[in-house]
Amino acid sequence: MNTPALLEGLRFVDTFFPSGGYAFSSGLEAAVQGGAVKTSDQLAKYVEDLLRGGMSRREVLAVKQANRAASKGLLQVAVQIDRALEATKLGRESRMASRQMGRQVIRVAADQMRAKSILNEYRDEVEADRAPGHLAVTFGLTMGSCGWNPEETAGAFLYQTAVGFISSAMRLSPIGQHEGQRILSEWLPLIERISREVDLDTAMSSWSPIQDIYAMRHGSLEWRLFRS
Repeated sequence: MNTPALLEGLRFVDTFFPSGGYAFSSGLEAAVQGGAVKTSDQLAKYVEDLLRGGMSRREVLAVKQANRAASKGLLQVAVQIDRALEATKLGRESRMASRQMGRQVIRVAADQMRAKSILNEYRDEVEADRAPGHLAVTFGLTMGSCGWNPEETAGAFLYQTAVGFISSAMRLSPIGQHEGQRILSEWLPLIERISREVDLDTAMSSWSPIQDIYAMRHGSLEWRLFRS
């Protein structure tokens, strides 16, 4: 990867990017309140199970496929991936969070990278409700347009997700910055392996029932810091 491509893509990974991700815990808040996540070890297991069983089969696959679609200019392939991802997200909160963040990504990317026609075309599909605009798909399209390959894009997506969980955990439980950095460093080999091993041509699926259940329970919590 050359330096301009690296810098262009890093903008969309940075926590400074206005995706609204800080408002979502992806079910972690319900898991904390439910007693499933009380310690840093429990947090690590909760997130690792999600990365292995859920995201590796679903979001990471969508990210890599969307990245390839961007490099080939295959608009309708990206739409099909987006719709398949929509069908696998069982909980309303998870679907809406993914859509909100994804739509923000494609709007900014299309506005600021106007020479990349597929971004403008995909934004139009999303705005016309012909595509859901899930984060994994719009992120894959954007990073592919920046010059990142599928494996690099998947790694960046998973890293961003992991940082989001750490950030949420620091607000929900007594985990400090140093402990958060330790946990994040331990996840890096797993992130690298998943990013490398997920096959673009496999069928999309997901198996993270515990995380899905807590994400669904979030809407019924008596008090909430996060929207999901």
